[in-house]
Amino acid sequence: MRRLFVDRLAPQRDAIEEAATWIARGGVVAIPTDTLYGLAVDPFSPDAVARLFAVKGRSDDRPLPLVAADVAQAAALGPLTSVGRGLGERYWPGPLTLLVAAPRALAIAVHARTGKVGVRVPRDDVARAICRAARTPLTATSANVSGAPATADPDEVERTLGSRIDLLIDTGAAPGGPPSTIVDATVDPPSLVRAGAISWDEIQAWLHSGFNADRA
Repeated sequence: MRRLFVDRLAPQRDAIEEAATWIARGGVVAIPTDTLYGLAVDPFSPDAVARLFAVKGRSDDRPLPLVAADVAQAAALGPLTSVGRGLGERYWPGPLTLLVAAPRALAIAVHARTGKVGVRVPRDDVARAICRAARTPLTATSANVSGAPATADPDEVERTLGSRIDLLIDTGAAPGGPPSTIVDATVDPPSLVRAGAISWDEIQAWLHSGFNADRA
């Protein structure tokens, strides 16, 4: 495994490009997110996704979350509903995951045959930059062996997964914190799937006031 030390606030372009190159070649790259470290692969490559499950020792019956560079890249997965786009424009970058319709080209194991996939735009500049360089949303499942605690410590990522992955982008300890709120944006009205960093009451208040006002 190769380990690159990257400035979180001013990420080096060559490191970002190297991460994108590994991903394009089917590699598994550990990246920081706005909470913990995650494992990034191309979600449209069945071989890369299968390798990701093997790295984690995880069964493929649970879907994988995705991260994207911005609203436009998230929408490239498939057209966002007007409510979904509105939520993205309001809360991204930030700890909101939207369930959207999974495109047919996505590796089936990513959405575990549910037909839906979760995507968010993280606050972390490095994660967004890697998505932008890779020109696709990326997986962001936690960088740990299945059943072990997720970690914010890049040293722990190297200790547990160093022999299994290709590259570790090390920006120091990730911030940690509560998980993202998950909202199903494929239904109308949107529904709460998992409570998280953004309260459901706040989202509902925005849906009933801010979103309706924007459409008026």
